[in-house]
Amino acid sequence: ATAPAINVIESDKDYKVEVAAPGMTKEDFNIHISENNELVISMEKKNEIKEDDHHNRRYLRREFSYSKFEQALILPEVKEKISANASNGVLTIDLPKRTPEEKAKVNRVIEIH
Repeated sequence: ATAPAINVIESDKDYKVEVAAPGMTKEDFNIHISENNELVISMEKKNEIKEDDHHNRRYLRREFSYSKFEQALILPEVKEKISANASNGVLTIDLPKRTPEEKAKVNRVIEIH
């Protein structure tokens, strides 16, 4: 199986991940953040074929009835407002960057008692 093509685009405000996924719908995807702060994108597509659709025909070779893919990307910074959209065969994930104020909150000094 071949992995789908992935684009990662950076702007001043966010990162955008695009995954080429022709024929896939949003129900075929699973996106989550792992314990290691990785963005994990997985997809699985099963094409169920009914016997009565084939009228006494059988496959001698069948390669496109099932596809599965998983990719983990290391996130440089995580923010809660991650969004995703699947449209026209492309899964798009938007990862907003932290503002300088948010970075200052994360990089605060911890007082030792």
